Amino acid sequence: MPTTLEILTATALRGVQHGFFTRKGGASSGVFAGLNCGHGSTDLTEAVVVNRDRVAQAMGVEPGAMIGVHQVHSADVVTVEAPLAAPIKADALVTATPGLALTVLTADCQPVLLADLKAGVVAAAHAGWRGSLNGVLGATVDAMTALGAQRENIAAVIGPTISQSAYEVGQEFLETFLTENPAFGRFFSAGPTGKPMFDLPAFGLFRLREAGVGHAEWTRHCTYSDPALFYSYRRTTHLGEVDYGRLISAIRL
Repeated sequence: MPTTLEILTATALRGVQHGFFTRKGGASSGVFAGLNCGHGSTDLTEAVVVNRDRVAQAMGVEPGAMIGVHQVHSADVVTVEAPLAAPIKADALVTATPGLALTVLTADCQPVLLADLKAGVVAAAHAGWRGSLNGVLGATVDAMTALGAQRENIAAVIGPTISQSAYEVGQEFLETFLTENPAFGRFFSAGPTGKPMFDLPAFGLFRLREAGVGHAEWTRHCTYSDPALFYSYRRTTHLGEVDYGRLISAIRL
């Protein structure tokens, strides 16, 4: 494994190989400098391939065993038993098959890794505000139970994501949540300009606990506030940069 990679892990997921990869240790340069793993970016394809190969090596799998989906901010979950023959539009993956590294890409949205070690079931989910509101985390837990997982035995960890202090939203955004459930107002506070500030990781933890998982936590890393470690779509937008890198998170049995 390249010694320059910096990978965040969680004690709650000990016993299963996993990692929230930072941007450190990659081959990309410029605004993508570091471990950009997103083929959807305008980064050099060769650099992204090198970066993903390094992730595969760190996860102890061949590059072809690193499985992801075409993320579309949905609540759709894919259960996999082998590498996918073609990209599938979805936002979470679940497996009970050893040797497959499930991956999601993020740049402010929540990467969520889940495991039931007793049942031998793991999952990875991409949960932005839309996917979280639409139920992707609950659907992921449902898919895990379909493979034999027990909700009370599932540990779920939210990785680096945008924190409330950096997530100013508009009134229409707030109304979308209040229309779904007036009680969701507790995930918003008034920001310095008077606009609402949304607490995405708190909402993610709520959704996970609502789904009945035995343990749920956030690593408490904010993508926006730490440019040395993380890519951030919102930070890139505020800086007027042309594009942004994508962080990868992975888990395998």
